[in-house]
Amino acid sequence: MKKFSILVLIIILGTVLAACNSDEDATATDGEISGEITVWVHPFTGDAEAEGAMWDEIVASYEEKYDATVTIETIPWGNRDQKILTALAANNGPDVFYAIPDQMPQYADEGMLVELDPYLEDNKMDGFVDTALVSTKWQDKTYGLPILQEAYTLFYNVDVIEAIGKDPENLPSTWSEFEEWAKAAKEQGFYAYSYQGGGSMNGTLYPFLWQAGGKVITQDDEIMINNAAGVEAFEFINKMYEKEWIPEDSITAMNHDAIWNAGEMLAVQGSGISLTNLQESDLNFVIAPPLKNKEQVTYGTTGMFVVPTNSDNPNAAVEFVKTVTNAENQRKFNTVTQYIPTRESAKDIFDDQKYLSQLAQYTQYALPGVIHPKGRNIMPMIQAEVQTMMEGKKTPQEAADAAAEAIEAEIAK
Repeated sequence: MKKFSILVLIIILGTVLAACNSDEDATATDGEISGEITVWVHPFTGDAEAEGAMWDEIVASYEEKYDATVTIETIPWGNRDQKILTALAANNGPDVFYAIPDQMPQYADEGMLVELDPYLEDNKMDGFVDTALVSTKWQDKTYGLPILQEAYTLFYNVDVIEAIGKDPENLPSTWSEFEEWAKAAKEQGFYAYSYQGGGSMNGTLYPFLWQAGGKVITQDDEIMINNAAGVEAFEFINKMYEKEWIPEDSITAMNHDAIWNAGEMLAVQGSGISLTNLQESDLNFVIAPPLKNKEQVTYGTTGMFVVPTNSDNPNAAVEFVKTVTNAENQRKFNTVTQYIPTRESAKDIFDDQKYLSQLAQYTQYALPGVIHPKGRNIMPMIQAEVQTMMEGKKTPQEAADAAAEAIEAEIAK
C-alpha cells in the first residue's frame, strides 16, 4: 500500500490545493452549465472497445442536456494515487475522477474535494442504496456519488454440504448455526472456511467485527476495536483457528483456491467477481445471505466519482457526476462492468441472472470498509495483531488492545 505521507508532501508542494474555491457555496446551484471538463476513469473490464462505447453513450446523455464538452481519459489502476495527486498539485488534473472508499476521506480531510451537498437538492438521493452512500461521506458532508457496489458473502460447496449431512436449502444464517456446520465439516475431514489472513482486513476481521456490532474507529477518532464487540470478533477468528475449522496457513494465506477447487472446503467468501470462475468450473455451489450475529453485515466496496476543488469548471463537473450516476447510466455502466448498481431501480439489469440478482439483494448489508483518513494506514497494524493472536502469542483481548494502541499512535501523528 502506498503511504499517505506522499499526499501530505504533494499538498505542501502544491499550494494550489490549500486554497479551496472560496465562492463554492455561492455558485453551487447557480450558473450556466457550459465549457469543457475532463474525466479520469479506469479500465473496469478487459474489453476496451465495449467500455469506450459505454462512455460514448454516457457522455452523449450529458452533452445532449448541457452546452458542455466531456473528454474521457482512461488511466491505469497502478500508481493511481500518485498520478492523481501529482496532477492536482500541478493544477493539471481532471475535473472529475473515480475514487474508492479509502481514498475519499484522505482527500476530503485535506480539503481537496468539492462538497456536493449544495448541488444535490434535485438529485433524488433516496434512490441510492443506503450503504452505497456510507463511503461518500466524511464528517457529515457528501464528497462523491456512487456508481457501483459489491457484496461479499458465503459461497458453499453443495457436495460438501451433503457429505456432512446438512441441507443446501437451509444454509446457516447466524454465527451459531455456522459453528454447527463447521464442527460437522471438521468431523468429516473438510475445512469449514477460507480465512485469508495475509489479505485485506475487509475480507477477514472487519465483517466479523461489524457482525458483532462493533467498529474499528469512528469519524470522530473514537477507537472501538477493543471494546466487547471487537474482542468477540477476535475470539471468533481465534476459535476457528484453534479448532482447525480453517487451514493451518490461514495466518498469512492469500487464498485457498487449491483446497476449495479440490472440494475439500465447505465455504469461501465471494462476490460477483467470483461468479465467473465458479460458473466455468464443475463445482456445484449455492450462495447464502451474509451471516448475522448482533448485526447482519458484510463487506462490499463502493466506487464513486468526485470533483477536486481546483476544477476549472466545478458546476459542469458536478452535473456530470450526477448524470453518470443516474439510474439509466448506471444500467449502461454496470451492464458492461458487471458490478452492482447503487441505485435500487437500476438493479433490474440483473433480473434474469440468478446469482447476480441474488448478490444485488445483499448490497443493503455491505459496508465499504473503515471510512477514515487513516483507514489504509491502520490496516496492517491490525492485521499484525490478529496474526500474533492466531500464533498463540496473545489472547484476543491482548491483541485487540494492542491494535487499539497502534491505531491511537497512528492518528496522533
